[in-house]
Amino acid sequence: MAHGTRLAIALVHIFTWSFLYILEMSNGHESDMYCLRSIKESIQDPHNHFKHSWDFSNREEGFFCNFVGVHCEMPDSAVERRISNIDLRSKELKGNFPREIKNCSFLTHLDLSGNELSGTIPSDIFDFLPSLKFLDLSSNNFTGEIPKSVVNCHSLNNLPKAATLGRSQSHSAFYHYRQPKPNDPNL
Repeated sequence: MAHGTRLAIALVHIFTWSFLYILEMSNGHESDMYCLRSIKESIQDPHNHFKHSWDFSNREEGFFCNFVGVHCEMPDSAVERRISNIDLRSKELKGNFPREIKNCSFLTHLDLSGNELSGTIPSDIFDFLPSLKFLDLSSNNFTGEIPKSVVNCHSLNNLPKAATLGRSQSHSAFYHYRQPKPNDPNL
């Protein structure tokens, strides 16, 4: 009887760990897919860069890793490839900063530069992207201040000194404003 009990316990452990593995894969896949779907829905793409490439009808694991501007890697703590890089620079995209980008929780590289994005950057966005190493939002039409939550991105490699630049000035800045503050110490 003891042998049967041990076998039953071993089978329960195997089933539990298998279920948790599948659940983790499903959650990562769904989270990344939701992130990309919300980007596609929230940004206007007048030149149809996403029309054929960003096709969500394919449900195979990691299918979105082949989307235009998307790169995936296998993070140490993950059991599947996750989105690590979104590079949508110079695609003439319009709209506001895609708030649901926070669902790409393994994102290390985000480049939305050279577009026509506007509005403000959500104040809590960096709370959800702690692994971000590279960020370029330059040459857009963002307004407002750089969110204070940027300090939560401990791995972000650098920020320029000039944090309040107009669109016509330097293109190397991480963040551009339409109207700089008159008494800003960073000018």
